This record gives sequence, C-alpha cells and structure tokens, in this order.
Amino acid sequence: MEHRYADFPGLNLTWETLEGTVKHNGPVLSDPLPLATAEYIASHDLELHTYAGPEAQVAALADDIAYDNHDIDDGLRAELFPSEDLAQVPLVGPILSELQDRYNNLDREILAHETVRRLIGTMVDDVISESRQRLDNVNANRVEDIRALPDTVISISDGMKVAQDVLKQFLLNQMYRHPKVNKMTDLARRVVSDLFDLYMAKPEHLPSMRGDRAPDPIRRVADFIAGMTDRFALEEHRRHFGELT
Repeated sequence: MEHRYADFPGLNLTWETLEGTVKHNGPVLSDPLPLATAEYIASHDLELHTYAGPEAQVAALADDIAYDNHDIDDGLRAELFPSEDLAQVPLVGPILSELQDRYNNLDREILAHETVRRLIGTMVDDVISESRQRLDNVNANRVEDIRALPDTVISISDGMKVAQDVLKQFLLNQMYRHPKVNKMTDLARRVVSDLFDLYMAKPEHLPSMRGDRAPDPIRRVADFIAGMTDRFALEEHRRHFGELT
C-alpha cells in the first residue's frame, strides 16, 4: 500500500465504497474471510451478510457488461473469431444483421466498435427496465431497506441472463481457450513467476517504501506485483531477464 498522504496510507475510501468493493459479487459468506477483509471489519462492520447499496450494485453490473463487451471488441479486432460465428449468438446476431443491412463492407475495427456500442445499449436498456420493475415491487425507502432485501434490485432480466450465458460460453470456447490467448497466458504466468522469485531472492529490487512497511516478505512482493500494469511488468521482466522467447 502506498503512503502518499500525511494522515493515512493508501486511499481514504468511504464506507460505501469499501462495502461495494468487498461485496462486488454479493454477500460475503466465505469462511475464512480474506485477510484484508477480516482486518478491516474488526473495526468497521461492513455488514457482510447483506447486499451492497444500489450504487455498488450498479457498479458491479456495469463491470460485468463492460467485461463481456470489451472481450468481444478485442476478439473481433484480433481476429480470434469471425463475425459470422459471433452472429450465431442470439444476443449479437440481430445487431450484426442490422449493421450489415445498413452498411456495406464495414472495416473490421469499425464493425467491432459499432457492435459493442449497440450491444452495450441493449444490455443497459434491459438493466433499466428490470431494475425499475424490481424497485416498484419492493417497499424500499432507504438504502438500508435495499441492503436488507434477499436479492439485488439492480439487475438484468431472466431473459437477458440466459442470453448472456450463451454469450459467455461463446467467449469461453472461441476466445479464452484460443491458442493465441493460451500462449499469452503462459507468458504472463512466466513473467509473474520470474518476478516473484527475483524479488524474494533479491528484495533490494523492491521500492524501499514497500519494504519498510510490510513485515511479511511474501505479502510485500505479492502486493508489488499486483500493482503493476501489464506494460510495467513486461518492462521489468525484460530489464532483469532479457527478451521473452
């Protein structure tokens, strides 16, 4: 954790922001709890048995929508799958058909952007419609009422859930398991492993501000690597180990 401000280490996040981060996937019922969560709730109860507030529910759903659409964009532009295969996905097929009818021979990159743009709009419209209906069906006048409900109020419809599952299965089969992606995953695993071993054996390569504050060397190294961007990790690996082969 970086110490950039005089009064506190890291970021001075609100209770609601921390709650939303911890409950990103819903109530936290795991045992044992992640170490950082257990340490924090010892002094600030995050009410882990309840759902997060509505703003956090929006953020969690937006993250899921962005994840799928970003991968469609990447997959099309990287030619990991043809648009003809993607057109077989019920959620995307009508969008591609509309684009083909309206435009002739769209550039691959423009086709990817236009597809994602329309698909995000379709998903967001569904979220708005379903969430309005759920809010109309519950007696929630305060954020505490929403937290106490047995399910989220910000949600996609059942039909959209089915359609999203089909899309996710397509991405799993056609993109995440693609040989090119598997090769990059193997390289990334090697980069992380090499850097971890390096920092454990030679902690002098770690920034001193981290080494001074984290007593556990494994945690210190893990936190440092976790905070790296892809570009920084590759540059750091190249600096110590040379070009990847």
